[in-house]
Amino acid sequence: QLQLVESGGGLVQPGGSLRLSCAASGFTLDNYAIGWFRQAPGKEREGVSCISSSGGSTNYADSVKGRFTISRDNAKNTVYLQMNSLKPEDTAVYYCVADRAYYFCAGYATPPLNLDLVDAWGQGTLGTVSS
Repeated sequence: QLQLVESGGGLVQPGGSLRLSCAASGFTLDNYAIGWFRQAPGKEREGVSCISSSGGSTNYADSVKGRFTISRDNAKNTVYLQMNSLKPEDTAVYYCVADRAYYFCAGYATPPLNLDLVDAWGQGTLGTVSS
């Protein structure tokens, strides 16, 4: 069974940083595009960022451009989301998903977010931005 495990969430003050990790269990991430999305209470899922299997292509939601950076280390079988200059509206549960489709990241961060055919999900990690 393909599983992803997120970690790195926590409580941080506005303007602070968090680095989220997404690790694979039972498979290697080399051939998978990885997307991060978030869901805040009472809100719809929002695609945050996506990275291609090679790492050569990334995209970001307008709401996080210039503040968040997605990266991957295939040797460690892990994808990261570095989140800087955090705002209270970034508070959400953050999830990562994996998909083998070469086109998965195209339009990922533009609503609506379609996760119907992804190959693996994580359980989520909560990031809270509050003073």
